[in-house]
Amino acid sequence: MSDTAALSLGFSPCPNDTYIFNALVHGKVCAKQIQLQPPMLEDVETLNSWALEQRLDVTKLSFHALGHVLDEYALLPSGAALGRGCGPLLITGPTAPTKPLSQWKIAIPGRLTTAALLLRLYHPACENLVVLRFDQIMEALLQGQVDGGVIIHESRFTYQTLGLNCVQDLGQWWESTTGLPIPLGCIVARRSIDEDRRAELGRVIRESILWADANPQACLPYIQEHSQEMAPEVVNSHIGLYVNEFSKDLGNEGGAAVRELLARGAEIGLFPRHSTLF
Repeated sequence: MSDTAALSLGFSPCPNDTYIFNALVHGKVCAKQIQLQPPMLEDVETLNSWALEQRLDVTKLSFHALGHVLDEYALLPSGAALGRGCGPLLITGPTAPTKPLSQWKIAIPGRLTTAALLLRLYHPACENLVVLRFDQIMEALLQGQVDGGVIIHESRFTYQTLGLNCVQDLGQWWESTTGLPIPLGCIVARRSIDEDRRAELGRVIRESILWADANPQACLPYIQEHSQEMAPEVVNSHIGLYVNEFSKDLGNEGGAAVRELLARGAEIGLFPRHSTLF
């Protein structure tokens, strides 16, 4: 790869990602060693599948998907969604099924999502899984098409208004089991990009977050452009939950959480063991 070639970039249209990348995309922070192509905004499960095909140079991923592509992509220390009290929820309809959880038909927001991995770790016997787009899961529950669903993103803030009930906060289960924050999503770059340029990417993503923190109102047009159906209070809750100090730098605790998640996924045979994250 040429050192001067513009890098392809992908991230999700969710408020946390558009908040994180707004300043970088609009030239509010500058990178000396890299140029980026206009970003491609796609659902994270689409980005996960693209990473398996190595379509993008720099991309958002679920940490579950990271376990499958660490030979080709390196984790960046900034831009991650990782924290406490922010994990996926296993929910059911107004009346919970009486059959055992292992027999439930459960909707997941993508096979490579961290939500799917956490469900497998929480209750390995759950094998009757149906992949639906994250914003279709609650409707499927209301229509009786599935017995349960694992919800992410803004659904965490709205499911109760529909009369749906939480069976298990999977992030809370993870935290109580491991004592670590829950790793949800991350930003990665191709390992074929040299280390200096990868370090530059990590730096400018962090600077983009710092700019957003200092200028939150200036980020709103870009965020709202891609979250038109979300109420402002949901957008703010979403950003407040998923953008935090771990987003600026994973640090030792964040790195430990990622290693623990990948070790547990490898233990149940979902992907190979890896020794190098970054």
